[in-house]
Amino acid sequence: MKNKDIQKLAERNGLFLSDKMSFNEMGIDFKVGFATDKDGTKWLLRIPRRAGLGKQITNELRILQLVSKYLSVQVPDWRIANEELIAYPLLDGKPALIYDAETYEVTWNMSKDSELYIPTLAKVLIELHSIPKQEVLRNELKVLTPEQVRNEISERLFLVKSELGISAELENRYQKWIDSDVLWPNFTKFIHGDLYAGHTLTHRNGEVCGIIDWSTAQVSDIAQDFSGHVTVFGEESLKALISEYAKQGGVVWDKLFEQAIERAAAAPLAYGYFALETQDEIHLNAAKLQLGVE
Repeated sequence: MKNKDIQKLAERNGLFLSDKMSFNEMGIDFKVGFATDKDGTKWLLRIPRRAGLGKQITNELRILQLVSKYLSVQVPDWRIANEELIAYPLLDGKPALIYDAETYEVTWNMSKDSELYIPTLAKVLIELHSIPKQEVLRNELKVLTPEQVRNEISERLFLVKSELGISAELENRYQKWIDSDVLWPNFTKFIHGDLYAGHTLTHRNGEVCGIIDWSTAQVSDIAQDFSGHVTVFGEESLKALISEYAKQGGVVWDKLFEQAIERAAAAPLAYGYFALETQDEIHLNAAKLQLGVE
């Protein structure tokens, strides 16, 4: 889609943009663009990459309306939200890191060793995980019990194995994880579900000032919100985050660290399930590689 086409699309939705735009191609479901309107306001655009995302968009809009009431940091304020276009005024701060879509080279927008990142992230996680379940249910969002969380992983493992295949090594690891009672929490809370440094906005000093990309938010296992941290920052930093979260009043259990590690290791399984949902040939092939399928 050319810039002129995007301008026309925005105009149909009452947004008048200049023709100067830049794009980030990393998004799986959406092409992400940055543009300026005739008054000089900067906007973020999300353009669906495929049809059939209407339900997901409606769901994410409800999530944003809910979390904006409870979080002390910014979340996107969708002014336009339909199957053609999502648009909202650009938030302050930048993602802690960004990947180059072609080279996968990482650019940090803050110091990786910032002393402010972990305490401010822990604070936001506690606010997020404290959102009342009755509020989540009222907004018709997904709510899982601890048993349902485990069953869902088990069902996805069966589906991915039967439809795509999986290496014996990964299958054994995932099955052992599912069967390990001590790893799994006996509670669930409202989570982001895809939280990592690319979805946290920070100031230059590393203070977290916003969270983006909320499509997977639901009541589930809180370890998911810690697993993306270890992938980027490593195990010692994950321990520091869990410790800070507990110190600030977050509810933990003694195997949260190990559960977050297994969650991170299960990324190929999650990607395989997503690829099956989209039936996109590129994602299906990439998922097979991650799953160790010959």
